[in-house]
Amino acid sequence: MSQNNIRNFVIIAHVDHGKSTLADRMLEITGTVEARKMRPQYLDQLELERERGITIKMAPVRMKHILDGEPYTLNLIDTPGHSDFQYEVSRALAAVEGAVLLVDVTKGIQAQTLSNLRQARKNNLKIIGAVNKVDLQPERAPRVCAELAELLDIPKEEIHMISGKTGVGVEGLLRDVVLRVPAPQSPQPGTPGRSLTFDSFYDDHKGILAYVRIMDGEIRAGTEVELMAGEARCKIKEVGCFAPELKTVPSLRAGEIGYLATGLKEPSLVKIGDTILADPAKLSNKESLRLPGYREASPVVFISFYPDGATEFDDLKRGFERLHLTDSALNFEPDANEALGRGLKAGFLGQLHFEITASRLEREFGLKFLTSFPSIAYRVKEKGEWRVVKDAHQFPDNPEEVMQPMIKVEIVSPAIYLNVVVSLQQAYQLEVAEIHTVGESVLIHGRMPLAELIRDFDDKLKSVSAGYASFSYELDTDERADVEKLEILIAGEVASALTRVVFRKDLEREGRATVEKLKDLLPRQQFSQPLQASSGGRIIARETIPALKKKLGDFGKNGGDRTRKMKLWKKQERGKERLQESAHVELSVEVFREILKK
Repeated sequence: MSQNNIRNFVIIAHVDHGKSTLADRMLEITGTVEARKMRPQYLDQLELERERGITIKMAPVRMKHILDGEPYTLNLIDTPGHSDFQYEVSRALAAVEGAVLLVDVTKGIQAQTLSNLRQARKNNLKIIGAVNKVDLQPERAPRVCAELAELLDIPKEEIHMISGKTGVGVEGLLRDVVLRVPAPQSPQPGTPGRSLTFDSFYDDHKGILAYVRIMDGEIRAGTEVELMAGEARCKIKEVGCFAPELKTVPSLRAGEIGYLATGLKEPSLVKIGDTILADPAKLSNKESLRLPGYREASPVVFISFYPDGATEFDDLKRGFERLHLTDSALNFEPDANEALGRGLKAGFLGQLHFEITASRLEREFGLKFLTSFPSIAYRVKEKGEWRVVKDAHQFPDNPEEVMQPMIKVEIVSPAIYLNVVVSLQQAYQLEVAEIHTVGESVLIHGRMPLAELIRDFDDKLKSVSAGYASFSYELDTDERADVEKLEILIAGEVASALTRVVFRKDLEREGRATVEKLKDLLPRQQFSQPLQASSGGRIIARETIPALKKKLGDFGKNGGDRTRKMKLWKKQERGKERLQESAHVELSVEVFREILKK
């Protein structure tokens, strides 16, 4: 197939705007998947993706299409729509020349629509606009079409009105993809084989499969390659394409999308965004051939996992190792907790990334576990030196200075909810910078601490806007943080499992809520149990669980001799004092589970 007849494109959209359903119709129209084998969300291979109705892993597919008697190869990459997977989307955009920007007619332009559009423009892609689900609200379609046309700065006649469910307008959209998306550029003669890795997958027999876009030259089975970021060399065992199942081909040439079976078993060697060079021994200046834009996916939310029930630590670790083979952004390291024992501290790209990982551990591996309070990485200055702190119990009591990661937030909301959305500034340290009108909606640009995002910001935003508002975010520069370490003491001992870093404004409320909840959960003992919330050496909240009272027995009809009673009371008091001195309260798994509930 000539390069002039290849079209590489992605479908980008906000979550739940119908990307996967549109991909289904394209697979049907091009005959890539037989009708009898077709199922909804065909490219979503995970059961969790089909159940939630969202794409978690990007999915490439090669389609054959004939237009006006001319055969074409269409390489489509279906991408995730959530902010947590924005890094994956950015790599997919770097592997193609065009993008279909999809908007749900029932929801209009939303936050991730704008974020994806910016990314596509940054990569100089040809963007084709489409309004989806027009069968649901046809009367609203012209208005949304006009808004999308204004956003893309094109005539509204160029916007496709389609239904991914019924197939209306999809053939016209495919025709436009062929006619308007440019073919891959032809490489200079003699250019060495070079490819961009945009995803990876682990195969028990073939090792790690690198999903690649060949930028220059040709790569075939038996070719020796170098993975530049992973600094590893290997011989390619197999090359192939996505049809959509894996299909072996003789070679992959410039402009094509497919996979390389590396035979490597170590996931850290194959990195998303990496450059793979063919025949590295023949190259003198390899560094100049490195493709731009590679960076490591950086976790921003850290949560510890501890085995529960019949699950053992080794089972949990094995589950994480297997997941890491298909999710290179997942990082983990050993952790320990005095209440829960050995565990693993894992780093995630965001709250949804954590939720998806936890669900996969439960479903795919049958694991039971408890998770800690989510935390972020602070930069802390102590004794003139800066260090990164991810664990709350390692946070110093009186640091000289603390820097926290900030995020830029973009909120899209119907105009009628503007006031209640802006009112979130008071609860979440959201600094609103600008407010613009986008059609019938408002676009709010703001900035807030990352720590506020993991404090149920998404749920609250949906709540105040009746579910209509959406947001996207990206990491920004660090900023000074007004935070303190909150410690909970039970009978004078710090329960490190309950230690966390909170904003100073929330310190007293969080401390009081925790000790009050503990008072209801912990069983009474023979001695009194003081429950204290402490920060910076001062007690900010206190509750006491009183000691059990012991009956002194029956001393006759008149209650017995009072002197004898007093002796027994004093003896009991001395015993309680000795118990108090040696008191140690174990925080049970059940109590810990209840404390972690929202």
